[in-house]
Amino acid sequence: MQYQGVLTKMQTEIGEPIQYYLIFESDFIHMNQLLDKKLRIEFVGYQCLACRENKKIYRQGYCYDDFFNRPEVGDWVMRPELSTAHLDVEDRNLEFEKKVQLQPHIVYLANSSNVKVGVTRKSQVPTRWIDQGAHEAIEIVEVPNRYLAGITEVALKEHISDKTNWRTMLKNEIKDEDLVACKNKLKDFIPDEVKQYFVDNGKETELRFPVLKYPDKLKSLNLEKTPEFSGILKGVKGQYLIFDDNTVFNVRNNEGYVVRLTIN
Repeated sequence: MQYQGVLTKMQTEIGEPIQYYLIFESDFIHMNQLLDKKLRIEFVGYQCLACRENKKIYRQGYCYDDFFNRPEVGDWVMRPELSTAHLDVEDRNLEFEKKVQLQPHIVYLANSSNVKVGVTRKSQVPTRWIDQGAHEAIEIVEVPNRYLAGITEVALKEHISDKTNWRTMLKNEIKDEDLVACKNKLKDFIPDEVKQYFVDNGKETELRFPVLKYPDKLKSLNLEKTPEFSGILKGVKGQYLIFDDNTVFNVRNNEGYVVRLTIN
């Protein structure tokens, strides 16, 4: 069975375990059904997610020009504290920025390789936690816009990490933490203008991933250096495919790449 299309981040559904879907323009693949099957990945070319032209991907699925012009990849996306739509100030496209920034956002703790603080739109819970490979997570505050979430994250990361160690996450070298206790310890460090949005009654969300075997060593697949790869799929975690020879492939990091997938 063979498929061809442009890679975008896998879509997910909450379940026991998480359900993963690779979506192409005219088809989709339920990745859970491919566990223990041989999968061949061939690099075909590029297709920018914005202009859809065959241009080399610069970052996040976009060609160079679109990465520096499209509102979807403005600096405020990675640094929420730079959001300005609440002030009616445009970065690249105020209409788009208002649509995204002026909606409820969550500041959370997630445990994937370690406990870290993060920000996401409320509509992206628990998708964001799944994409990070977190096996447990909890909400800290729910605020009405991205700016307030951003300044909260900046304040809290003085006291707790805001990074995930992807190698530790994929090896499953993790331990359960008391996220409620961690959350309560951080409460005093929340900015004054955000304290009213503290989520008092939150409880941990637990997530289980479809992995048959975790790797003990990691080899990251780079399609430009290795345009053809075959391996037996052993798991999916975060946005990574895990193969039997310890190769891991980050689907999200390869958005905009056109690939041919052959399933045996």
